Amino acid sequence: MSARHPRRIQREGSSCSSARHLPAAMRTLRSPSCMGPNVYPEVPDGGWGWAVAAAFFLVEICTYGTLKSLGVFLQDLMEEFGESNSRVSWVISICVFIFTFTAPLSTMLSNRFGYRPVVMAGGFLISLGTVTSAFTNSISEMYITIGLISGLGYCLTFLPTVTILAQYFSRRRALVTSVASSGESFAIFAFAPAFTELKEHIGWRYCLVVLGIFQTSVIGCGFLLRPIIISPEPVNEDDELDNDALSLKQLETVYELENEQTRTSISSGVSQHSEDSGVTSLTTSNVDLRVVGAEAKAEWEEQQQPLSLPQSPLKEGDEGDQAQHQPASPKLLDFSVLKDCAFIWYSLFGLFATLGFFAPQLYIVQLSKSRGVEPSMASYMLSVMAVAEIFGRLSIGVVLSKVHCRKTLVLLWCVVLLCLVLVAFTVVWEFWGLVVCCALYGYFMGTVGSTHIPMLAEEDVVGIQRMASSVGVYVFIQSFAGLAGPPLGGLLVDITDNYGAAFYSCAVGMGLSAICLALVGPAKSGMCQRRNRKAEEEEKRSQHSDQPDFLEVDLAMEDSPARQAVDRDNSSVV
Repeated sequence: MSARHPRRIQREGSSCSSARHLPAAMRTLRSPSCMGPNVYPEVPDGGWGWAVAAAFFLVEICTYGTLKSLGVFLQDLMEEFGESNSRVSWVISICVFIFTFTAPLSTMLSNRFGYRPVVMAGGFLISLGTVTSAFTNSISEMYITIGLISGLGYCLTFLPTVTILAQYFSRRRALVTSVASSGESFAIFAFAPAFTELKEHIGWRYCLVVLGIFQTSVIGCGFLLRPIIISPEPVNEDDELDNDALSLKQLETVYELENEQTRTSISSGVSQHSEDSGVTSLTTSNVDLRVVGAEAKAEWEEQQQPLSLPQSPLKEGDEGDQAQHQPASPKLLDFSVLKDCAFIWYSLFGLFATLGFFAPQLYIVQLSKSRGVEPSMASYMLSVMAVAEIFGRLSIGVVLSKVHCRKTLVLLWCVVLLCLVLVAFTVVWEFWGLVVCCALYGYFMGTVGSTHIPMLAEEDVVGIQRMASSVGVYVFIQSFAGLAGPPLGGLLVDITDNYGAAFYSCAVGMGLSAICLALVGPAKSGMCQRRNRKAEEEEKRSQHSDQPDFLEVDLAMEDSPARQAVDRDNSSVV
């Protein structure tokens, strides 16, 4: 047995040395199970994050992609149940409202139970609501099936996935999120013509059954959402012992010199009957000494503190080797971000922008038919939007990863141009004019839709540390515009008998959102300036209060209780 130990140790040493050649962010500590949490020394910008990105791509297809493709069934529902545009559009409105209104609930459940079970439960609710809607007998029943059940499933699925994806990436966050969110565009491109053709053969009810079965794939995506823990690499024990020994020796030297110099100065002051008792000599000779002592103490105390870990939910089955990485339990729900002025303006931007997120996809098919486009060609307007949206999402990811200005300014220009395109829908009547408008709308919608939620992780808004708590509040505020958007467009259509009127409300909302987004930067700058001034004032007060205490200790007589207490502390440290 003794002969085998050297070979085993050598193999282990070689494997450890080979692991040291890997980039630090790509090395993970061992997890007790293959589906347990990933522990990285720093944000990996890859690794298991690519699997999470693939899961988010499929989640986008089954959530936003499906929701924006339901417009192909609008006319069928109106004819089946004998309802108006505004009544049928409430199905989408209630779904969007529940999707966004229950965002704080999604955040709370994710912090309590972890991302994986929440997403899996959401996938089950999405499929259940879509399948049961195929057997409804009235539009009111669809308010419950698609509106309530599927809407809650969308929320429980989408928000945890985009939140954990942002935690796996830092430098590539904007690019990866944009590419992964293009699943929505691929879904619109494929679903619109496919369901238009399929419902001619099997009817709209069985189309919903097929769609609901496909949405069960979200349950599998939940398995891929492994929690991430950032734990800096431990320092080598030999180096740590050397540093401790060096720090102790440095402290010993500093205290010896300090005590000797203090005793000499006090003795000389007493023998000469000086009133300052050596204060003059202390202020001239021991200034550097005090600085060195303070630095040594700070360095020694810093090395004794344990490493802090970010918050991430761990399950009971993952204890054992990872017990030392157990983080503190996060807050279930945190509304403190509402004290941030920049976040308030950004939330108002999301509130008004939501008015233009869903109505165009819902009414573009009927708008094209009302302006002389063949019904078979009208459904391809959604496909044009989807293809252009893919390019918009990819291009904005590249741009945001390279720009050096505030990223909110890039987003602002995209919002302004999107507002102008929405106005153009109301004045264009030709087929190719509608195609151009759909392409431009899809492109700029891709730039805005793929970045407005991940933009919360940027320091321009709230930062990655507060994203998990702020994303639920942000989407919750959006819910009210999501509830009002489609019915408001349907009401304008019923009053004017013109589908172009639905785009007026979208343009007005997008214009107001641009104004609110423009105020995010000034609000953030003002907050940073106030924080810096407050920090400087606190630092000055602390420096002001520390200096008298130091002099009081050094000026104490050798036989005083204060001097004896300091000598005991020095001897214990040495």
